[in-house]
Amino acid sequence: MSNIPVTNVPGYATTSVAQLVFAHLLNLAHHVGHHAETVQRGRWSASEDFCYWDFPLIDLSGMTMGIVGFGRIGQATARIASAFGMRVIVAEKGDRLALPGLPVEYVSVNDLFRQSDVVSLHCPLTEATRAFVNRDRLAMMKTTAFLINTGRGQLVDEPALAEALDRGRIAGAGLDVLAIEPPLPDNPLLRAKNCFITPHIAWATRAAREKLMQIVVDNIAAYLRGSPQNVVNP
Repeated sequence: MSNIPVTNVPGYATTSVAQLVFAHLLNLAHHVGHHAETVQRGRWSASEDFCYWDFPLIDLSGMTMGIVGFGRIGQATARIASAFGMRVIVAEKGDRLALPGLPVEYVSVNDLFRQSDVVSLHCPLTEATRAFVNRDRLAMMKTTAFLINTGRGQLVDEPALAEALDRGRIAGAGLDVLAIEPPLPDNPLLRAKNCFITPHIAWATRAAREKLMQIVVDNIAAYLRGSPQNVVNP
């Protein structure tokens, strides 16, 4: 059985996942959903002034985006961050990638957590990265910082994150993944302060799903031609 090629489907959702990173970040920066809901409830119509806001409104330009995991999705996220005028720092691991036109600084993991206004997780889940974001690393973050996780839920110590949010140790979190999916009703993040959770939808744009299916078809066709592609086993 060892001569059976096993193939995967790489890169099908790269842009979709990076897009959701910024959907979460822009929501944390402007609380778009909250303010739209208050308008629908009639609050703007009843306002004595021409505008109002319930949270500090944040300009991303000049802020520091820290990226953990610099594969396809991490790089796509970095490009969007740079377009917003953000400084991009990356957790140093192995060789440093030079990406033309994309200024990136490499720093240690601990310096990344200390310096970042936004930490975005894009690393694979391994025994070394399980509970990577723990109490110690959350304590390193700025009290004004945000955590975004579109990677794997187990990268985060969820009780530690909930505690950090509820105690104001960090300013907010945007999560598309949890350690157990669907989440258990007693998951503390479901009630944590300024924590916004989406139901694992970063990969699920129509374009990404169409690309996924096309790559599967191409993998099968390549195998039938005798030249398998995207093979992951030796």
